[in-house]
Amino acid sequence: MAESNHFDVIVIGSGPGGEGAAMGLTKAGLNVAIVEKETSVGGGCTHWGTIPSKSLRHAVSRIIEFNSNPLFCHNNTSLHSTFSNILSHAKSVIDKQTRLRQSFYDRNQCSLIFGTARFTDKHTIAVTQLDGTEELYSADQFVIATGSRPYQPKDVDFMHDRIYDSDSILSLSHDPRHIIIYGAGVIGCEYASIFRGLGVKTDLINTRDRLLSFLDNEVSDALSYHFWNSGVVIRNDETYEKIEGTDQGVIIHLESGKKMRADCLLFANGRAGNTDKLNLSAAGLNADSRGQLNVDSNYQTDVAHIYAVGDVIGYPSLASAAYDQGRFVAQAIEKGQADSHLIEDIPTGIYTIPEISSVGKTEQELTTAKIPYEVGRSSFKHLARAQIAGKDIGSLKILFHRETKEILGIHCFGERAAEIIHIGQAIMEQKGEANTIDYFVNTTFNYPTMAEAYRVAALNGLNRLF
Repeated sequence: MAESNHFDVIVIGSGPGGEGAAMGLTKAGLNVAIVEKETSVGGGCTHWGTIPSKSLRHAVSRIIEFNSNPLFCHNNTSLHSTFSNILSHAKSVIDKQTRLRQSFYDRNQCSLIFGTARFTDKHTIAVTQLDGTEELYSADQFVIATGSRPYQPKDVDFMHDRIYDSDSILSLSHDPRHIIIYGAGVIGCEYASIFRGLGVKTDLINTRDRLLSFLDNEVSDALSYHFWNSGVVIRNDETYEKIEGTDQGVIIHLESGKKMRADCLLFANGRAGNTDKLNLSAAGLNADSRGQLNVDSNYQTDVAHIYAVGDVIGYPSLASAAYDQGRFVAQAIEKGQADSHLIEDIPTGIYTIPEISSVGKTEQELTTAKIPYEVGRSSFKHLARAQIAGKDIGSLKILFHRETKEILGIHCFGERAAEIIHIGQAIMEQKGEANTIDYFVNTTFNYPTMAEAYRVAALNGLNRLF
């Protein structure tokens, strides 16, 4: 094999995990190549997941904001758009992100190889390019960062032009009047917000007994209420028996005996790791039934010189966490051990309308653990900034220890929740007396701001102590 085809490290996949690893390794002076099966960098996060869905959500929420603002609602005029129209906004953001990420590799002299990789032995991969030609590349070490894809059960015909998953929905060309979303996880709930915000009749089928059951119950209930209030029909504890594509749309037969018809169906129930085409057995590796790899604290697989990060190793399956894991694996390869690890309390951001974000423990978890906690609440409708912006739906909840006043959990529901949460997270991450609810009372906040919700919630909680 030509010397030019040998690298210190080859990273497979250019999503957040692969990018974090490649940037860390090149900055450490290693000769690094990154392999990407698509024609541009960024991975699923940039092209089908986080970036497009959040861009769509932003466009829809601005339409809702305009139509609900009394300044613009005279003469019975309102803004209307369709899913296919607002996709152009998402595509422009994807293009900007792709160009930015490409510049990182160019600037850091990281070799980019486009094609689909598979192992031929423990130190060699074959990369099949779009024209069908194949090239061999070798490396001392590998990082697998191939991400995940929507789970597609074999009994659902995803080739039917009205049955979509969360990737193919971005190719939706017709404008449905009625959509069924099967799966009420984060992706299903986010798309339910988007379609209902566009005025599409939306049925959300939940295979569990409540929405997003990992959330604090109060926040989950708030989302259920706002979905109900906006006209989303939620059907809990349901499982499909058969999904039937027709000329006019889709009919779903549920195990409970119910039948539902719609113009199209979005199947959003689970994801699987992208490992099936890697020929892992040639490298001495095996993935589990979900296509995921087992790793240790240094993200090292069962084969010492092969590492894995991101969705392909499972929880927490977040773009933000994957990027950090990539940085940590670069440290492990360079120094033999990662200097850092993921923080214990990873924040969640769920981009429904309204937005949800949380960090730390829920009330249920604290109750089960018999930890004596108290609650401080702030309702957005009482904040001057929320009133000015017309964003009075939502609240902030702080959970703190009754005796030590240590902050144990923060839960936010409403506009900009995923931004607001980081103020509280910064204090939670402090050690000792620096992490108490007193910080929010003793600190002067800009006025008017949404951040003021922390002061209001802290005072509310402290007033409950006796």
